[in-house]
Amino acid sequence: MELEEIKEEFCQIYYDNIERDGADELLQFLEKSDFFTAPASTKNHSCYEGGLCQHSINVYKRFIKLLELEFGANWDRILSKESAAIIALLHDICKTNYYQVEQRNVKKDGVWVQEPYYKVADSLPYGHGEKSVYMISGFMKLSREEAMAINWHMGGFDPRVIQRTVNLSDIYYKYPTAFLFHLADNMATYLDETNAANKE
Repeated sequence: MELEEIKEEFCQIYYDNIERDGADELLQFLEKSDFFTAPASTKNHSCYEGGLCQHSINVYKRFIKLLELEFGANWDRILSKESAAIIALLHDICKTNYYQVEQRNVKKDGVWVQEPYYKVADSLPYGHGEKSVYMISGFMKLSREEAMAINWHMGGFDPRVIQRTVNLSDIYYKYPTAFLFHLADNMATYLDETNAANKE
């Protein structure tokens, strides 16, 4: 998909579902940032221009499917459609203004050429999931369930979990939608997206 098509799909989901105070201002912030052109990673999933926005859409679609699978057609009695959209579309806004493009020398067909690549240049080193919660909260109020799902979407990959400073099981037992969201994020990453090694 072209960048404009990806952005249009994101914005349509956003406008259709999110009406909370501050939502318009948050979307304006995203439009002024590099959110719609940034990659989702430097060398793993969706490491291409527009990858971050595409990843957010992919995660949203996976999350809705998992909510339907677990809670049925009326899943929004458990988690509102607005909450599902906020969690999925905004879980990785911590990656806005996070990457920069640099050049490196690469040998192709026996000739050295310069090739662009993405490098992390974090202007706000506040963590990952917790950084997204912090950034969103600057524009609109999150429910506790929304904050938990966004904060802990990395699951066992989160440094706080790796360092055993928190018990992730307790969090996911208390907030099962956060667990489903972690699954959605992983399913989008590993089933729907490509990395540098297998990108066509």
